[in-house]
Amino acid sequence: MLARIRRLVPRSGDQHYDEIVRNFGVGTLRPPPTPMSDGELARTIAGFLREQPSSKSVATLGRRLDPSSRL
Repeated sequence: MLARIRRLVPRSGDQHYDEIVRNFGVGTLRPPPTPMSDGELARTIAGFLREQPSSKSVATLGRRLDPSSRL
């Protein structure tokens, strides 16, 4: 999952990627219960990249990855 995300996050946005990795590590983010297509994942990541990497944007990303998330 992180390899797919890495391909979608531009190198200039490494803060965003680092925030994603950190939140997967602490359990805030979880992989989606059903696989996402590359297009769905790209749209989800694009929305995340429009904002500064913050707890609010991570929560939005979490809801897009897993709609049953309590984030």
